[in-house]
Amino acid sequence: MAERTIPILPCRTLQPVLDFYTALGFEVTFVQKSPNPYAAVARGSLELQFFGVRHHDPATTMSTCYVVTDDVDGLYAAFRAGLKEAYGRIPARGLPRLGALRDTGYGMRQFLLTDPGGNRVRVGQRIGGDLHHAAAPEGTFARALHHAALLADSKEDLVGASRIVERALGREDERPTPVQLLRLLVLRADVARRLGDEEAAAAALAEAGAVPLSGEERAEAGDELVRLAELLE
Repeated sequence: MAERTIPILPCRTLQPVLDFYTALGFEVTFVQKSPNPYAAVARGSLELQFFGVRHHDPATTMSTCYVVTDDVDGLYAAFRAGLKEAYGRIPARGLPRLGALRDTGYGMRQFLLTDPGGNRVRVGQRIGGDLHHAAAPEGTFARALHHAALLADSKEDLVGASRIVERALGREDERPTPVQLLRLLVLRADVARRLGDEEAAAAALAEAGAVPLSGEERAEAGDELVRLAELLE
């Protein structure tokens, strides 16, 4: 037996969603306009289907699915390239948008993709044996990064994530390492942009770009440097 699951996700109208997934390298395999709007897209063995709902609100929907891959870095790079070509930049706020690629505390390396219908598609690769949430890391700044990223990406609590980052950056009794500082500033910029605070985002990006890093530190902060470049575009 060779069962598989195909997510069926809502949207207000089909075409913006189909255009978005086409930019990501998907092929539109089915479109039905009546009696009920319905469509399907596929990229290799990955298939998603969509149904149109006139009163669907992309800003408040809770629809989501998880895509497991054995090459999350490759998919992320391909999606970035497709979005850059289609939109002229990597969309980082509003709809659609592409989130940061990062390692999680529950054994997955993943990123979050939100399409024009507001559907959140998490794409991840297993990198650890235990998929339960690990305990928050030791250390003031590592713990702040852990909790702020969870709030921003898993709960969409951008205000809560911002408060954690601001509190960590405002400490006077302790200072983060250069890599921790870069990660905090990039996260601050990311969250600020999603909140529509372009002034705060620009200030955080400028500060992040000025953080001095050694070659070893640049390798350690590779994901954040990619995200920094995306946010600067």
